[in-house]
Amino acid sequence: MPVPLPRAAARGAAALGLPLAGAALAHVGPAATWLPVVRGRLTPGLAGVGHPRHVALTFDDGPDPVSTPRFLDALDGLGVRATFFVLGDAVVRHPGVVRETVRRGHEVAVHGGSHDRPWLPAPTRDVRALRRAVAAVRDVTGVTPRWYRPPYGILTSGRWAAARAAGLRPVLWTAWGRDWTATATPASVRATVEADLRGGGTVLLHDTDRTAAPGCWRATLSALPGLVAGVRAAGLAVGPLAEHGTAAALPVTAPPAPYGPAAVAHPQVPEPGRRP
Repeated sequence: MPVPLPRAAARGAAALGLPLAGAALAHVGPAATWLPVVRGRLTPGLAGVGHPRHVALTFDDGPDPVSTPRFLDALDGLGVRATFFVLGDAVVRHPGVVRETVRRGHEVAVHGGSHDRPWLPAPTRDVRALRRAVAAVRDVTGVTPRWYRPPYGILTSGRWAAARAAGLRPVLWTAWGRDWTATATPASVRATVEADLRGGGTVLLHDTDRTAAPGCWRATLSALPGLVAGVRAAGLAVGPLAEHGTAAALPVTAPPAPYGPAAVAHPQVPEPGRRP
């Protein structure tokens, strides 16, 4: 059981605890952007809201020497390019997969040095990890990455600052497939994405099971043809973040195009393009 503190010591501990609590809140407070209602309404650029006639397709957690090449082949067959958020330690282990990803026309972005949860402030470590990840991608591909998506979407103040120091722009997502679970199926992945997807949205999927249920990437891979067909039938382009624009950078002259069964039945405009 706790040992009672003398009154003066207790007052001192409480006084010390307030600054520590404030520092902790300042550190994790920005992570509230993980909540869709927060980032969608207050920070659309961070949410990945782009041109209303475009959908950004993104994959996290790679590269994986087994599964990532399967996704590259599938995307080639669909005529689609995407953005792959890679982990720095995996880039070092599997440089050939990253080089092939870029060779096939896809965009490579940074998902962190490793897939950890940043609950404790570690600003120096965060800066070093992101700079190493950027350097790894640049050394392997000759291309400097532009985007950063923190593991689990937890964007603390320390990782905001680290991304800025590394020259990266944070971006999260507007729709995901919950494709990391053991119960994920092609139908469930597609239905979950379509429930939240609109024109201008950014889709989060995974091209590996490194930090997820074993083999779950197969459901995502099988869902891709239907997802892409649905987006295109709605009159939307699909491609990488490099082609996506942002709500701040691109004037919106029309409301975001709808997506889903109704939109597929009544396409709004011809398909203008695609993304990685």
